[in-house]
Amino acid sequence: MFTVAALYHFTRFEDPDALRPALKALCDAEGVRGSLLIAGEGINGTIAGPRVGIDAVLAHIRGLPGCSDLEWKESTAAEMPFGRMKVRLKREIVTMGQPDVDPLARVGHYVEPAEWNALISSPDVAVIDTRNDYEVAIGTFEGAVDPQTASFRDFPQWWEENRDRFHNKRIAMFCTGGIRCEKSTNWLMSQGVEEVYHLKGGILKYLEEVPEKDSLWHGECFVFDGRVSVGHGLKEGPHDLCHACRRPILPEDRARPGYEHGVSCHQCVDETTEADKTRFRERQKQIALAAARGERHLGG
Repeated sequence: MFTVAALYHFTRFEDPDALRPALKALCDAEGVRGSLLIAGEGINGTIAGPRVGIDAVLAHIRGLPGCSDLEWKESTAAEMPFGRMKVRLKREIVTMGQPDVDPLARVGHYVEPAEWNALISSPDVAVIDTRNDYEVAIGTFEGAVDPQTASFRDFPQWWEENRDRFHNKRIAMFCTGGIRCEKSTNWLMSQGVEEVYHLKGGILKYLEEVPEKDSLWHGECFVFDGRVSVGHGLKEGPHDLCHACRRPILPEDRARPGYEHGVSCHQCVDETTEADKTRFRERQKQIALAAARGERHLGG
């Protein structure tokens, strides 16, 4: 059994690139895999590994400048959900493309999972899902507005085009682990929205703490690792990933027209060219050959 830790923390790193080598070396030494993004504004990512390895990496991150109060969400996976460890330097740890957004200055009101149901059930509250369209498609909160955005960068434009819909409403926002809401609530406040709330710890914390019988969550929560989705109690969900378009699919979707393992699914079969599909088939061939040798292909 592997421990999975999802984390983010906003702080000021004067030289974020200098932090990468030691962090990558420690992860490799401890058998930890996943993805960590480092920028001048902080750190974000999900990692998985043995309990002792995850503890060592988290202790190292807490020792970085301004990270002593780091928080994270934990779950488990029966198999290692990552193929390798990546520590990358980025402009933003979650890309919104709004240079004036500063979560360290101010954010919306945090709402604990136990208090979330009461808030989003209020008639004067509009609930907005800040995640991408393919994430929303497999699960969301009851009554939530789906902006149908393909990227978090699209959210500001969506708000500008739809803000009149929310006149005189309090705004409650949520995302997978909370990081997008740190930026989206700050941005909404800069646009003059006075009452903005967001789910503390995101969907993952809600699914961990709120009993299923009391839950207003419907479906599964997309996660950015090999598990693809989790449900209540953070139990691994039924979804797989189409390795062509990276969208989640259910086992029964394999019987739908357009599905070819590793090449296309019903959602993307018309989005790629025959040249693309030929390339994907070659990738699947290499994955199968690696598996026959008892190895794991990095594209798998």
